[in-house]
Amino acid sequence: MEMGSANQERGCHFCSWLKAECEKLRCNVMEFRHTAKNLAKDDPRRIVHSLKVGLAITLVSLFYYFEPLHERFGVPAIWAVLTVVVVFEYSVGATLGKGVNRVVATTLAGLLGVGAHWIAILSGEKGEPIVLGLFVFLLAAIFTYLRFFPKLKARYDYGLIIFILTFSLVSVSGYREDEVIHMAKMRMSTILIGTSAAAIICFLICPVWAGRDLHDFTAINLEKLGNFLEEFGVEYFKTSGDGMSDEKKAVMEEFKTVINSKNNEDSLVNFANWEPRHGHFRYRHPWSQYQKIGNLARHCASTIEALNGYLHAEIQATEEVKSRFEGICMKMSTESGKALKELSSAINTMTQPPSSTKSHLEASKSAARALNSTPGASLYEDNEFSEVIPVATVASLLVDVLQCTEKIAESVQELASLARFKSAVDAEMATNGKPNLARQGDLIRRCLSKGAEHVVMIEGLSSPSLPKYKDPPSLSTVQQSGE
Repeated sequence: MEMGSANQERGCHFCSWLKAECEKLRCNVMEFRHTAKNLAKDDPRRIVHSLKVGLAITLVSLFYYFEPLHERFGVPAIWAVLTVVVVFEYSVGATLGKGVNRVVATTLAGLLGVGAHWIAILSGEKGEPIVLGLFVFLLAAIFTYLRFFPKLKARYDYGLIIFILTFSLVSVSGYREDEVIHMAKMRMSTILIGTSAAAIICFLICPVWAGRDLHDFTAINLEKLGNFLEEFGVEYFKTSGDGMSDEKKAVMEEFKTVINSKNNEDSLVNFANWEPRHGHFRYRHPWSQYQKIGNLARHCASTIEALNGYLHAEIQATEEVKSRFEGICMKMSTESGKALKELSSAINTMTQPPSSTKSHLEASKSAARALNSTPGASLYEDNEFSEVIPVATVASLLVDVLQCTEKIAESVQELASLARFKSAVDAEMATNGKPNLARQGDLIRRCLSKGAEHVVMIEGLSSPSLPKYKDPPSLSTVQQSGE
């Protein structure tokens, strides 16, 4: 009886364990399915990239499947498959960068390996391994040290590794292999085939441009900062105790991703430098300017992080103290946020920053200057020191944000000049195919503001429809004449 009950108990424990493991497996499968679905939903290009890699490997594998090709290349054909696996990256720039590094490094190392083998043979049978070992030691040590140089590591680190690998393989294996030149030739040709296959498929089938991603990434980061600043004043100075909605909280906390964006940004800049001209991005596009804007955006995000801490700080200023700073701080925060969002829009549409950006910055600077007229001594007399410091610190941080926003505006303007962004009028003409008469009316009025006699030719309108004015016309007159 006791044996039977013991067996029954062990059977129950096993069933419970098996049931728990099955449930755990089901949860893991569901979690994997959910993650895979979200990855595809966030960026459908990932699915296309996976299919492109599979296609490239399949095509290169034909060197093994078809007998004529296999007879021509033999076992070294496997290097073509391995090259596709390690070279094919998500973006065109990353693929070209790795491909060029691999081809150049393999060619150079192969030639040097053959040369080292030839010199080693001249040294005699006993001296050959010593000479080869010396060459391997020197070149491996030198190229490994070169990897510590920041500029070389950023763009050519993969090539330096491949050089060390290829030179070691050719020179060392050549000691036991008589046909070292044939071996080096086969390795270089198969790697060139694999690199070419990866680059062609990556370039021709739904290409992903790192430059385009960097451009959008910079615009989105500025927009995140602007979203926070537009909402900060309202949330900090509101009198009700209601908390933020989950949606607004998520929007305001998006700026945190900007703080940790340096690695992603540097990688995109590096990959973009390898890419040819595409879309609106010309050859030698000023990609480094995006890094400058990104550094300023991260500095601004760090200041905003400090501002965010005051939203839910334990020590808060009294409503009386807040009321004295409310108008000034809300003005600085809102206007700076609007300026950042307009700069983001200008980058996104590749147009010159609008004149309203300067207006927002001037309004914010005007509010900052108004801080000097705020009665500071009376605040400390009528309130506790700990009650005044928080709101005063918020005002000081907003001044820092304003200064950083001005620098971002200057950098965006510099980017627009270097990249030859279109003006807003040119962009509208390219989009709609016709001019904005109201905006052109303003242009005509400015041209005739001194009372001089001018004839203004507007592209897209016939010359008879443009009258000659001696006095500045009204906006309605200009629009009627344009029609």
